[in-house]
Amino acid sequence: MRDTAEQVGLVVTDQSGFFGVEIPGEQIITCRLRGRLMEQAKSSDIAAIGDRVKIQYSTDDNTGSIVEVLPRISVLSRAMRTEGKRGAGDAMREQVIVANADQALFVFAAAQPTPNMRMLDRFLVTGEKSGIERLFIVVNKMDLEDNSVTTARFAPYEKMGYTVLYTCARDGVGVEELKALLKDQVSVFTGPSGVGKTSLLNKVQPDLGRKVKEVSNRRQEGMHTTRDSALIKLEIGGYLADTPGLRSLTVWDVEPEELDGYFRDIAPLVGQCKFNDCGHRNEVGCVVREAAERGVISRGRYESYKQLRTELDEALAVY
Repeated sequence: MRDTAEQVGLVVTDQSGFFGVEIPGEQIITCRLRGRLMEQAKSSDIAAIGDRVKIQYSTDDNTGSIVEVLPRISVLSRAMRTEGKRGAGDAMREQVIVANADQALFVFAAAQPTPNMRMLDRFLVTGEKSGIERLFIVVNKMDLEDNSVTTARFAPYEKMGYTVLYTCARDGVGVEELKALLKDQVSVFTGPSGVGKTSLLNKVQPDLGRKVKEVSNRRQEGMHTTRDSALIKLEIGGYLADTPGLRSLTVWDVEPEELDGYFRDIAPLVGQCKFNDCGHRNEVGCVVREAAERGVISRGRYESYKQLRTELDEALAVY
């Protein structure tokens, strides 16, 4: 008869239905969902990296079952089209990218590539929806653009309360501040390709960027058949979440009429519009549109809102 034990642990890897659960003592137990939870996973990810879970496991071979997923304090998700049995035939389902993250850091470059502000706004909406307590913007490659140009571009975000960290991995600018942010936290660290994330991570911890890329490369090689996610332990304390799919982010579980509430600069104006159901486009008496025309809120942010609102309206019409 096998010896068994019960423990609460942290999900640190998710590989095609096999979960690596770290228990006290840094031991990793390979687990699968117990039958009831497996059935529930057809409509959403019941367990994901960052989840605190209760497991039953064999002390002989370090394998076990997840019997309970503890309540989450935050959930960073995206909408994904279903494939195969896991989606149970639904047109869209929730993919949990990471649970219980303490903070998210969205990394962009000052230049090469030019920052895609529409993508940044999409990330921020998803971050606001997730319930993650702290959202940061990291601007790398500050040596490639006039600093006044870059700070002016990101000034609207600082004005609405986001912390913007300006860095240069090549020269080590901002690296100590970045380390201080990451220390002892569960952090999402993501952004578009080419912005220097790997270089920044290698400054934080030698070879950290390579470890993150290894996870990403494994996922890319098996993208049609596997799910591969990981929390990578930091030497300074805490974990870094590698985040699949965030570059093709589709906002999950946001109704079109709720979208304005996830824009920090737009939300305070919504109650002043003439109509309660104002979509902030061509409606008479729209205070949000007028504020964008007067420069009270960023015109770019307003355009991002309209683009996302149209996307959500179209998705609702289809599904």
